[in-house]
Amino acid sequence: MKASLLLALVCTALLAAGARADASEDLEELMGKVQDFAQKAMSKARSAFSSVQESEVAQQARQWLAANANRAKERLAWVKERLAELWKRTPDA
Repeated sequence: MKASLLLALVCTALLAAGARADASEDLEELMGKVQDFAQKAMSKARSAFSSVQESEVAQQARQWLAANANRAKERLAWVKERLAELWKRTPDA
């Protein structure tokens, strides 16, 4: 998926550069435009992939928290009981 999206963006950059090219432009100037468009397309693709990865990580974190919420509540209840026992054992000063 990543490679196909990047290829599509590069092809779009090539078509855009060709469409903007005047008949009097030389090949080097056209190639410079193509390189600029390709770099911009790659930058946007990297940004999009980064956003997708960040959202996947956030989704995994939410799933982990949801799966472990009951265990955390049980553990907190256990700690609360232990603290209450320790509080009762502490002699009054």
